[in-house]
Amino acid sequence: MAQRLGLIAGNGRFPFLVLNAAKARGMEVVVAAIKEETFPEIEKEGAASVHWLSLGELSKLIDTFKREGVSQAVMAGQVKHKQIFSSIRPDWRLAKLLLSLGTRNTDSLIGAVAKVLADEGITLMNSTALLEPLLAKAGVLTKRAPTEQERKDIEYGRTAARHIAHYDIGQTVVVAGAACVAVEAMEGTDECIARAGQLMRTLKDEGNPSTLARDLVVVKVAKPNQDMRFDVPVIGIKTIETMKAAGATCLALDAEKCLLIDGDKVIEAANSEGMAIVAE
Repeated sequence: MAQRLGLIAGNGRFPFLVLNAAKARGMEVVVAAIKEETFPEIEKEGAASVHWLSLGELSKLIDTFKREGVSQAVMAGQVKHKQIFSSIRPDWRLAKLLLSLGTRNTDSLIGAVAKVLADEGITLMNSTALLEPLLAKAGVLTKRAPTEQERKDIEYGRTAARHIAHYDIGQTVVVAGAACVAVEAMEGTDECIARAGQLMRTLKDEGNPSTLARDLVVVKVAKPNQDMRFDVPVIGIKTIETMKAAGATCLALDAEKCLLIDGDKVIEAANSEGMAIVAE
């Protein structure tokens, strides 16, 4: 009998990549699709079964995996932070878990969910275990290397980003001229980049000279003790498109800790826009 893998699927292409990689290894995949997040096309990807459940239905998730004979699972795909903390209607099991948390950040919540799953005999694997080739390799990934000014912004940005990541606030900062223009919180990376672009446009539209009237650098880091089972940094072609719209010219990542969800197409898209991407 083929090995069964549970897939807790959020939004985006990440769950599709995991599903297809697992199938390529001969696994049968049981998908727990989150109604508020998962793309409906997941049902056409050849999973052994697809079960739709709401974000707060932890008991239903456990019961489904047990019934399907799942003892190993992967979390893949974004679940918007604001969804986690505002939109869910928790069942009794999740409500009990939420009340037990000292802090209600993403790590503490999903970490507690992972412990509940483990107590029920369901082990969470690293979300990138089947996708190692898509992790950003160390070095300059694009044709163009960062300029001297971009390097200075990356150095400053990494320091700032590691501080916010340490407190699980976010993982991305946007920098211009060694000044922090935007910091990611619950809104997510793309929205953070877009907000930075809007701020810079506002400065220019006001017609006043500004020391920040220059290109933006995006720095995205892993958390200091990044749990590779969940909330792994991810970028894709959409990130490059958002950067272009915002006026960002350079992207810095943590090597081997950030997933290039669209593979080489991310690098091709950056090259076509003359952007630099570096992983360190």
